[in-house]
Amino acid sequence: MHQVKGFCTAGLLLGTLFFAFSLTPSLLPRPFHIQGVISGLSFAAGYGLGAAARWLWTYLELPQPGRRLSQLILLAASVICALVAAAFLRQASEWQNSVRTLMNMDEVSGIRPFSIALIALLVFAVILLLSRLFHRTFLLLSRRMRRFVPRRVSNVLGIFAAFVLFWSVIDGVIFKLALRAADNSYQQLDVLMQDDLEPPTDPMKTGSADSLISWEALGGRGRRFVTSGPSGEDIGAFLGEEALEPIRVYAGLNAAETPEERADLALRELIRVGGFERSVLLLATPTGRGWLDPGAQNTVEYLHRGDIATVTAQYSYLPSPLALLTEGDYGVETARALFQAVYGHWTELPEDDRPDLYLHGLSLGALNSDRAFDFYDIIDDPFQGALWSGPPFRSSTWRSVTRSRDPGSPAWLPRFRDGTVVRFMNQYQGLDTAEGDWGDFRIAFLQYASDPVTFFEPQVLYQEPEWMQGERGPDVSPDLRWYPVITMLQLVADLATGSAPPGYGHEIAAEHYIDAWVSLTEPEGWPENDLNRLYEHVSRAD
Repeated sequence: MHQVKGFCTAGLLLGTLFFAFSLTPSLLPRPFHIQGVISGLSFAAGYGLGAAARWLWTYLELPQPGRRLSQLILLAASVICALVAAAFLRQASEWQNSVRTLMNMDEVSGIRPFSIALIALLVFAVILLLSRLFHRTFLLLSRRMRRFVPRRVSNVLGIFAAFVLFWSVIDGVIFKLALRAADNSYQQLDVLMQDDLEPPTDPMKTGSADSLISWEALGGRGRRFVTSGPSGEDIGAFLGEEALEPIRVYAGLNAAETPEERADLALRELIRVGGFERSVLLLATPTGRGWLDPGAQNTVEYLHRGDIATVTAQYSYLPSPLALLTEGDYGVETARALFQAVYGHWTELPEDDRPDLYLHGLSLGALNSDRAFDFYDIIDDPFQGALWSGPPFRSSTWRSVTRSRDPGSPAWLPRFRDGTVVRFMNQYQGLDTAEGDWGDFRIAFLQYASDPVTFFEPQVLYQEPEWMQGERGPDVSPDLRWYPVITMLQLVADLATGSAPPGYGHEIAAEHYIDAWVSLTEPEGWPENDLNRLYEHVSRAD
């Protein structure tokens, strides 16, 4: 009675419960096809755990219930699991709408249960096929080894050998080929010339005929960066006064062979265009594909009336979520090389005749910006500060500060040592709420409680994260619950495919950048009415 046409009954029952739990909300709203994949993976995980538990029970020779009692247990468990699954399916739309309402999105009327079930079954079938192929491989290898070693030793060695074989194929062949194909694909897109962009004619612009970095070497993201954003005329027209032309320097991945060469090239270009003669110098680290958020860049240029220079260097063609999950050290070498070049030159200038130096990064850019320097290397001559938005869960500084936060402050918006060095903000609370005075060296984190890039952690597989305990973030559904394995699958899906409107999830709103830059850099001459006009201006631009 423990098998249903070749399937483990315990696995099917636990898989049904996992399927039901997978319908609960996570941080971001999910379309039905993503929900189907999550539900299929959850069902497979439940089935595997149930089958493993059943095997362990039998292997340990624990007592088995009688035939009649076994049938009653099976019937009762089947009814309970079916009722739970039906109840969760009925509630699923409301759970998704609980997330959408918090993010001011339109509600959905249904979750398309048949489509979700079909996708889930297909996913489960693929996983089941692979698991049975693994089992056959294990049996084949262990039988071959029994000629030389005892049976149980051959079983252990067979499992290990099968695992190594499968992992080598998946990681060493399939995964690396897919990663290489993705990298080549994005590289081809990066070198394409956009029809709507022309090289700048101003000789003081990067990518011009006089530039040390050619138009072609900028790449697609770089060409867009140096030719977009507000001009001095745009800023002057908004303010009703004269304004400088913001300086933007970008070194594409094809500009030079090594990170050190690209950093040196970017430094020489920055010196050529007068970047160190501005009042503010921003060392920005882009996302995986070399993108810098216009919401962050444009607003800081308005706030400083164009008297600002920004320098950055591309380090990858891959999107940030893919690079973050697969290549944890992606971009570190480039970020460090650029920081050492720019900071080294900056420290050689007289203190009263050099710009205020700030660092910035979004997502993977925030991670690599954090890793670009060592506090011990700058303690004698620190730069002014850093704004890291949407900091990834891998960020060591973010993890350390969050873990050591003041008692009583939530993990999704910590307070740290009265805010004298490090401060946090979200869409509802700015950086000026700290009790202490902000010192000369400042670090600011701009993050949303609903951001899976920030709040995913591998330990969620088996442990409830701190940000789910106690008071929830204002943009996190009160219906969100932690389930072992399932919550991790939900958050991985949120991280890889989730989307949200600006101001939620991983989409930083431009108006929140204004609040962050004002508190961090303290630009002069911005009364409240002008800030309100800038809020409206950037909101229309979004």
